[in-house]
Amino acid sequence: MENNSSNLLNRCVGEFSKLPGIGKKTALRLAIHLLKQKPQYAEALGNSIIEMKQNTRFCIRCHNIAEGELCEICKSPKRNHQQICVVENIQDVLSIENTMQYNGTYHILNGVISPMDGISPSDLNLASLMDRISSDDINELILALPTTIEGDTTNFYIYKKASALINSITTIARGVSIGDELEYIDEITLGRSIINRIPYQG
Repeated sequence: MENNSSNLLNRCVGEFSKLPGIGKKTALRLAIHLLKQKPQYAEALGNSIIEMKQNTRFCIRCHNIAEGELCEICKSPKRNHQQICVVENIQDVLSIENTMQYNGTYHILNGVISPMDGISPSDLNLASLMDRISSDDINELILALPTTIEGDTTNFYIYKKASALINSITTIARGVSIGDELEYIDEITLGRSIINRIPYQG
């Protein structure tokens, strides 16, 4: 990239390559694509990113994307508010919603416990989860975290904290392969793993 004649192009490529899953070659293709478009295209893209960052709010209950204090799922009277499905991130909510097999609510941790990466329980949305379990009428906690060592560690931590507060703690069925992230699992497999969830064994 150092051989590019334009410092502006290099800077744009550098910013694109900071995105997850975007390497230098893909970043260069995206930057060149933008250069070929009309100015309005780049302006619309830039403005949409700025507006999203400035105006997006997060649900005070489950930490999902929201337009007000609560997200659409937490506000909906059609959802089963006695069920909480614990997930790692917002993408997992979208993946489970696409299966159309779950009608409860969610709680987004924004990560999993990972000592190797310096992520401890205090870095996650675990305190608010415990508050919900303690104060709300919850009859089932569904653990839908990645089937990785970090995901299993987080499952176990939640189980130890929540087992005295709630009777039913389940986990998604292991039709999901070990090491899989939920957002990359096909909807049929993920849907079946939700339906066939099993009691969590701590």
